[in-house]
Amino acid sequence: MVRRIDVSGSGGVRLAAWEFADPPKSRREAGAAGADSGAGPGGAEGQGSVLLLHGLLGRAAHWADTARWLSTRHRAIALDQRGHGRSERPAEGPYTREAYVADALAAVELLGLAPVTLIGHAMGALTAWQLAARRPDLVRALVVCEMRASALGAASQREWSDWFKSWPVPFATLADVRRWFGEDDPALERPRPARGDFYAEVMAERADGWRPVFSRRQMLHARGTYAHDAHWEDLALVECPTLVVRGLDGELGRAEAQEMVRVLPRGAYAEVPDAGHLVHYDEPTGWRRVVEPFLESTGRL
Repeated sequence: MVRRIDVSGSGGVRLAAWEFADPPKSRREAGAAGADSGAGPGGAEGQGSVLLLHGLLGRAAHWADTARWLSTRHRAIALDQRGHGRSERPAEGPYTREAYVADALAAVELLGLAPVTLIGHAMGALTAWQLAARRPDLVRALVVCEMRASALGAASQREWSDWFKSWPVPFATLADVRRWFGEDDPALERPRPARGDFYAEVMAERADGWRPVFSRRQMLHARGTYAHDAHWEDLALVECPTLVVRGLDGELGRAEAQEMVRVLPRGAYAEVPDAGHLVHYDEPTGWRRVVEPFLESTGRL
């Protein structure tokens, strides 16, 4: 079961938040769940609330599997960030770090999530740790997945611009979307079917075929607001327990991930074998295996 909640973000931008929960099969199961987790009616809140923040080009629906197992112990909310999913895509933005952090803050405050656990992937992880650095009073714990603290650099930004131009849009069918992003994309070192599925979820059918639901121009601009800078200082200001997760074949290297853990006042490290950058999509079982114990440990603090 999923429920949409509209949130007013920074500057009045309309954001779509999604609350995930699988209803119990019977009243007896509902009573047992409540007894085990301290859940209230209609949700499992024994260990507080979780806000899930997707990465650049993603959407809240990419967290569906994660949110459903989280919902047995937590109130699980995933946010379509500005420019993504069902949230508003203002033509002129802003698509700055300040705007994304302010949007996440608005969701936490308006939905009454604090003290919240933040789980972020890539750009969403950066938003999460910047929010935790600025408002430690609101954040209980943090999971950072596949986001570098070092500057990505101008060359990386040019590579993304060229990559966007290489997309063969419009795609004739969703099968073509899955095949291109999962097999044919020159950026791939080896086929990753899960990547094809990931991108199929951010396409919409238009009169001429399937196109992304976001503006590639806006997305490149959003990336440019953080790609040229390092973010170590913000990371060092995060006071809550933080788990840094990387895919073994992802974009966050082991040495940098371990340095991030060293910089964090209360950092821990985990890696997921056989996973690329889209850890929770590539290896959902391995992802859960490293994240769930961390969340349980923070619930006992």
